[in-house]
Amino acid sequence: AKSGKAKLLLPVDCTVAEKFENTAAKKNVSVDAIPQDWVGMDIGPKSIELFRNEIVKAKTVVWNGPMGVFEMENFAAGTKAVADALVEATKRGASTIVGGGDSAAAIAKFGLESKVSHVSTGGGASLEFLEGKILPGVAALDNK
Repeated sequence: AKSGKAKLLLPVDCTVAEKFENTAAKKNVSVDAIPQDWVGMDIGPKSIELFRNEIVKAKTVVWNGPMGVFEMENFAAGTKAVADALVEATKRGASTIVGGGDSAAAIAKFGLESKVSHVSTGGGASLEFLEGKILPGVAALDNK
């Protein structure tokens, strides 16, 4: 992002809950207005739209990490929206890479793993590979 070739998007709003429970009272608030003693559970509707608009225009997307507590149905909207946007971007010709166990589990939960370019369960290793770092397991294979 520093080089000007990539955008770094951050949430502008979020869904918060009184407790870390699927059935807890919830509301959408600005990221700088999270009530004390409430828990951030998902990105909010403005952030969903912001991320979706950028993802569908992108030529390459690397997704590492869910947007919220997707395992809880009431807080899965942000993660589902990003997964749907990745599918749309893929249909438009983008290379879409889902990296990491949680992201891979999320895209599988939504039944979309076959609709993106690549899914890897190796989150940290995937990011290190993209950074150009040598991975010991891959290096060992290359030496044979």
